[in-house]
Amino acid sequence: MALTTVELTARIGTEIRTDIDTLVSGRHAAEIRELLQQRGVLVLRGLHLDKDQQLAFSRTLGKVQPQGEGGIFKITIDPRESPGAEYLKGSFFWHIDGASDDVPNFAATLNAKTLSRTGGSTYFANTYAAYDELSDEDKTTCDPLRVVHSFEFAQRFVNPEPGSAELAFWQTRTPKVHPLVWKHKSGRKSLVLGATAEYVEGMDMAQGRALLTRLREWSTQPQFVYRHDWQPGDLLIWDNTGTMHRVDAYPLEEGRLMHRTTIEAEEELA
Repeated sequence: MALTTVELTARIGTEIRTDIDTLVSGRHAAEIRELLQQRGVLVLRGLHLDKDQQLAFSRTLGKVQPQGEGGIFKITIDPRESPGAEYLKGSFFWHIDGASDDVPNFAATLNAKTLSRTGGSTYFANTYAAYDELSDEDKTTCDPLRVVHSFEFAQRFVNPEPGSAELAFWQTRTPKVHPLVWKHKSGRKSLVLGATAEYVEGMDMAQGRALLTRLREWSTQPQFVYRHDWQPGDLLIWDNTGTMHRVDAYPLEEGRLMHRTTIEAEEELA
């Protein structure tokens, strides 16, 4: 079957229409990777991939991180399904995956298994486009800045008053310093923002946080954002190096469950 595409918004999001055999064959892998980096988010409706098919497709895009069950990680806030469920509530806030690690991952796939009746829509913001449309003055200001990203800072959005044991666990994740502007090998630039962004190195704390807040508001304007309202069996892929994302909160009892694969990083932040 041929692979066809439909743009979902002007700046971010493309739907791919194809069948499972074509997708997992890898014949279009280079095309899909290029499209992913240009459009930020790719959507394939109603495929209902099983675990092996999701993994096979993911491996056509790059090296899959050994998470969860053979590379499949369960995304749910139900602690019976995921031991890290409580920390996944941080995904209710704008973030880049792995921003509190040395290098954020390249991309991820998310496969809808069980949906909630309320909430659960996922939003993606194109941080390439957001940077490109900054004023020249803002670009000059932002280009040399470096930002401290902290797992603890992000978790305080979820639990502002942790106990001492919880805090000690958060603090086992050492804060990382990343450039505010990611200068990619391709020559393009994107903003590195999100809930982990605690403060700007060398800048007054209040001024730095005001700048980070203003940039987050700028980057998440409607013209830079794609909202995905899930249907059963949807597969979604995003370029984690050029987007932020968040999910609408949803009730625990509605059993929302996604299967995720993560594609390892291929370039360091510079």
